[in-house]
Amino acid sequence: MWKSWKSDLKYRLTLRVTAVSAFCFAVIAAYFLYDAERSVRARLAAIADIAAKALELQQNKMDWVSNQRSEFPDLQNISTAIMAPGLCISYRTNDGQVLQRFCGGTQSDAANPPRLFAVFYRELLGTGQEAVRPVLRRGAKLGEAVAWIDPVTRAAQAWHEAGRLIAALAVALPLLSGLVYAALARALRPTRSIRTGLARIAANDLSTRLPPFDLAELSAVRDVFNQLAESLEMALAERKELTRKLIALQDDERRHLARELHDEFGQSLAAVRALAASARQSAAQDCPALLGECDSIARIAAGMMETLRGALFRLRPPDVDELGLAASLEGLIAGWNSRSRGHTHFEIKVSDRAEQLPAVIGASLYRIAQEALTNAAKHAGATRVALDLTVRETEVAPGQCGVQEVELTVADDGGTGDQAVKTGMGFLGMRERVAALGGRLSFEVRQSRGAVLRVIIPVASPQILRVEGPQAAAERAA
Repeated sequence: MWKSWKSDLKYRLTLRVTAVSAFCFAVIAAYFLYDAERSVRARLAAIADIAAKALELQQNKMDWVSNQRSEFPDLQNISTAIMAPGLCISYRTNDGQVLQRFCGGTQSDAANPPRLFAVFYRELLGTGQEAVRPVLRRGAKLGEAVAWIDPVTRAAQAWHEAGRLIAALAVALPLLSGLVYAALARALRPTRSIRTGLARIAANDLSTRLPPFDLAELSAVRDVFNQLAESLEMALAERKELTRKLIALQDDERRHLARELHDEFGQSLAAVRALAASARQSAAQDCPALLGECDSIARIAAGMMETLRGALFRLRPPDVDELGLAASLEGLIAGWNSRSRGHTHFEIKVSDRAEQLPAVIGASLYRIAQEALTNAAKHAGATRVALDLTVRETEVAPGQCGVQEVELTVADDGGTGDQAVKTGMGFLGMRERVAALGGRLSFEVRQSRGAVLRVIIPVASPQILRVEGPQAAAERAA
């Protein structure tokens, strides 16, 4: 939770604004304290001037009236007029002796400042300094009039003034932070739309577009986002179309190669077997010693014919449109079980709704299953391979269910060649076929042993309608 708050842009900007505001409040408070201290010093200097002038006047009266008896210095009259809490005035002779001093009491309602504030205030502003003015008599210095304020009283008065600023800060800072956070949340609200759009793009929903925004910066992001999404959608559409054409061309080449092998190589092998049989009959009459060689030629030709049949089966699989996807897959599994001779056991489970799939999906699923079974048998070293074809139904409208996606899973208990399977050309071919149909392919290696190949293809996606062509799409719609 703390990590998420720490990485939140609104939270971080609010903290910075709050820190700057607190610094500004501290600077303002320091200025007020400095200005108050300067005013106090000016006031002390004025009081010292008044005291010095009053003492000089007393001394002059004593000189004018020779018989007048008067005590010097007399600060009582002066202190009555100017005395304030914590203020002290005194008269100090030239040798430093204080002859008279008056001090006002402390303010009763003044709260004692914290010790840390008192030390900080005294060290920073130099409180406790005295205002000193000389007392003259006929141009000669008699002594000094001194005025000062008790440091504790000055710190208490400063703390009283600073308390108002602290109270204002305690109210203003949370209010300011809340207002800033609310303003940032409102200004950055479009970022949720941007994050949602990026998530949809990551989920292959390339039709996502961002709405207009009020802020110029976010509007620039929106323009770039929409342009990139449009370019990516167009590029992927062109790539899928090119992949579809390449796959179709590859299938045509396979059919052409299968036809050539069947017509040319197959006929040649059949002729070899016929000639071997004819030679054996002749050898049986004229040269019995050649019977073994004739039988060897016949066996080799038969083996080559069997190999050719397997190659033709892989190059030109049974017609899925005529036999159906379920029957074609069951025949594929039966062929692998017969060829494996018990080393690998192949299993199959096909949904009843597999026959409802479009022809283009059925042919692609057969090719993908064929390649996956070949990889599991030859590279993974598996002893058990299971093929599962499931057609899921979801609610497309209230009370109506329809086919939405088909899932093909090929699981094995091998493990020695899983990495080779994942990086081989066959895996790339399967991935291209799935991408051309707008589906998803994943290959997961189990922790214990074995691997799972999972293919999910949406049945009613726009990509499949384009692959089927206008006529097939119209037939499916009808």
